[in-house]
Amino acid sequence: MRRTASRVLLALLVTVLATAAAPAYAADDADVVCRITDERLAEISGITWSAKHDGVWWVHADSGNGPYVYALDGTTCDVLARVRVSNIDARDLEAIGTGVDPQGRKVLWLADIGDNRDSWPEVRLHAILEPSRLVDQQVRATTYRFSYPDQPHNAEAILVSPTSAEVWVVTKQLARGAVYRVPLSTSGVATAKRVGEVGGLVTDAAMAPDGSRFVIRDYFAAKLFDAPVSAASLKAGTPVALPDQPQGEAVSFTRDGSALVAASEGDDRLLRVPVEAAASPTPSGSSSSADPSPTSTSSPAGPSDDGPGALRLGLAAFAVLLAGAGVVVASRRMRH
Repeated sequence: MRRTASRVLLALLVTVLATAAAPAYAADDADVVCRITDERLAEISGITWSAKHDGVWWVHADSGNGPYVYALDGTTCDVLARVRVSNIDARDLEAIGTGVDPQGRKVLWLADIGDNRDSWPEVRLHAILEPSRLVDQQVRATTYRFSYPDQPHNAEAILVSPTSAEVWVVTKQLARGAVYRVPLSTSGVATAKRVGEVGGLVTDAAMAPDGSRFVIRDYFAAKLFDAPVSAASLKAGTPVALPDQPQGEAVSFTRDGSALVAASEGDDRLLRVPVEAAASPTPSGSSSSADPSPTSTSSPAGPSDDGPGALRLGLAAFAVLLAGAGVVVASRRMRH
């Protein structure tokens, strides 16, 4: 019965989020780069730019699809290579980023940080050398284990410095998440350090290739922040209107930093959003006569802290609570 109730609640949650997430950016205005037809990538959960191959994206699928990353042609969306990470178990891979390891080598960071029950005593970051050749191959990762200073958290997003061995994890809570800096050590389980707060339901994040700014997204929208990653910078985000997506879970900067690319589960489009054009708190189709400040610091900043995004999240949270109560009542009735 518990398993059935959980499935019912999950279905209700997805329905509520999809209904509450009115598009903040007209889908017809989105720049569709290409369409992903490979069935192995029907549930993209993370995307990042390639430091070694111009015009290539590295992506991975959602949990349960194995320890694989894929090289994607940035023009056609064709899969150029599948890379298997042979020495990890891929418990719940949720994010990928382009950066360097403590030895200064160009690596892809894979984050095994998903924890839907908030129960894992430790989670993991894996660093793999970015392949020089785009062919199907097998590689090994260096693993960095860490825990949170307060309690286990579910997370789906990481920020990776492109020039130094620094990684931050962004947790995913319903109302509000947090950013944690992860000390990188292979000698034991490190304790992450809390940096600041963000909005709720964060599904991905990315650092610009020049390290000057970063983006954090949720299911509905995103925010741009100036680097470095700090409590102060997290309070001064600029809203970004993203195209409507059924379950937006992936975002990255283009290699030149001029635009964002976004992907979603249940959507075969790879979407491009110019950063300057997207950085507007006014949803498509609404009045733009007001001149909202992009750097308000009245509250901790996150992807959906103000305006329609906050309203959608609030409605979703309220509906989920009602759905949960309904499942509990139904469960009790079925016991009698």
